[in-house]
Amino acid sequence: MTRPLVGVTLDSEEAGGYSKLPWYALRQNYSEAVVRAGGLPIMLPHEPEQVAAYLDEIDGLIVTGGAFDVDPALFGAGDRHPTVKLKARRTDFEWKVTEGALARDMPVFGICGGQQLLNVVLGGSLIQHIPDEVEKALAHEQPNPRTEPGHVVTLVEGTELRRICGASELAVNSAHHQAAKDLGPGVVVNARAEDGVIEGIEDPRRRFCIGVQWHPEYGISSGDQKLFDAFVAACR
Repeated sequence: MTRPLVGVTLDSEEAGGYSKLPWYALRQNYSEAVVRAGGLPIMLPHEPEQVAAYLDEIDGLIVTGGAFDVDPALFGAGDRHPTVKLKARRTDFEWKVTEGALARDMPVFGICGGQQLLNVVLGGSLIQHIPDEVEKALAHEQPNPRTEPGHVVTLVEGTELRRICGASELAVNSAHHQAAKDLGPGVVVNARAEDGVIEGIEDPRRRFCIGVQWHPEYGISSGDQKLFDAFVAACR
């Protein structure tokens, strides 16, 4: 059986560290999770003018996370929290490729910051800094290693996410200071943390359109790989 080609967005960094020139990077476990699920991952550089060409080649899209934020201006916020860090070219590319994938009803899987971008593309908004907006918030930027769970999320009954994972709760890792706030038309919450923070969204009108706030590529629970399995199956 031909393996579906899965586009995976890269992170980008300015000169310094690995290279004296700007460079791309991505943890290997993203591609490893796709391969385990039967897909063939291909990394997508931030070339906004090539979006249509990329979409002509791939069968599904994963929008990854990173240590940066969606520009609050994109969801109509009048101010920007001091903690917000932007990567304008990455966001421009990811916005356009996500918008294009949704227009084609291509499977889209948003992970952490990718879920946040997906929520905004679908017409929603974001909490800019959880500690300032959520009373008695959990440590969503967990102090323990990302290879361990940081807290538990409850999966909402009747959602595609709960059907895929086959569980009412998942132990998840957590590495974010923002989260979905208002949702776009037709978008539903599929997971929440104990403090009420939205941990997952989906658009049930689409073939596969799911975002989760944690990092399932680490395989913390059996539900994590089930998510990748369902996504790759939708790409076939």
